Amino acid sequence: MTQSPSTGTEASTGGTPSTSGRTGGNNTPARLADDTGQGKTTIASGVVQKIAGIAARDVSGVYSMGGGVSRAFGAIRERIPGGTGTSQAAGVQVEVGEKQAAIDLDIVVEYGAGIVELARAVRRNVIAAVEQMTGLEVIEVNIAVNDIHMPGDDNNDDDQTPSQPSTRVE
Repeated sequence: MTQSPSTGTEASTGGTPSTSGRTGGNNTPARLADDTGQGKTTIASGVVQKIAGIAARDVSGVYSMGGGVSRAFGAIRERIPGGTGTSQAAGVQVEVGEKQAAIDLDIVVEYGAGIVELARAVRRNVIAAVEQMTGLEVIEVNIAVNDIHMPGDDNNDDDQTPSQPSTRVE
């Protein structure tokens, strides 16, 4: 796509955003998403993170979001009385520009789900949700599958807590 330098910023950047500075998110609290004669609309990158996280979790076959460390902190947060529970932005990193967004997701897949098909469904759902709700063009959704959740893993985790030592004899 070629444009004359006087018609927009795509000609000066070659039509592609810079992704080399991605650090996971919130360098600038809000970015320009809409500029009209009646005012500007800005959308914080945290908003895009939440939308993407909720949209990814909505796909059947996604067990949870985040890597091992973020899931561990999420489990601790869930057990604290009055805590906020799981964060909708766990496992989601975004880079938000003036008109475009790039999203990175870390997911845990349920055992038996086809990972390639699941990734396609997650990508479609996240792109549709972010573009519909924010008006930003999603240029890429990178998905990293970090783990597979096995049926019964939840029961085994509760039985292996350090506060309940296993005894061999009574």
